[in-house]
Amino acid sequence: MNIALILTKKYPNTEWVLNGDDYSGLEWLSDFVKPTEKELEELWPEVQYETELDAVKFSRHSAYIAPGGSDAVFMKYQRGEATEQEWLDAVEAINEANPYPVKEEK
Repeated sequence: MNIALILTKKYPNTEWVLNGDDYSGLEWLSDFVKPTEKELEELWPEVQYETELDAVKFSRHSAYIAPGGSDAVFMKYQRGEATEQEWLDAVEAINEANPYPVKEEK
C-alpha cells in the first residue's frame, strides 16, 4: 500500500507529512478528519487501478502520436497514401501492446 499516493489522489487539498512508509508515520495537519489505516487500505486497490490505467492511457497516447504511430498512418489515410484498414490495424497494434489493467471486484 502506498499511503502517500492514496492521500494525494483521494484527499486533495489536505496537508500531511509521512515519515517513512507506515501509517504510524502519518502526521495529519489538515482540519479534515484523518483517515484511518483501514480506510486507506480499502482505497488502495482503487488507487492502484487508477494509477495503472493512467499509465496505460499515457503509453497509448504517446504511441498514437509518435512518428510512425497510428496518427501518422491516419494522416496518410486522409491523403490517400494508406488504407483505412492500415490505420485501424495500427491503432489495434498499439492497444494490444498496451492493454488496460483488469479491475478487481470487491
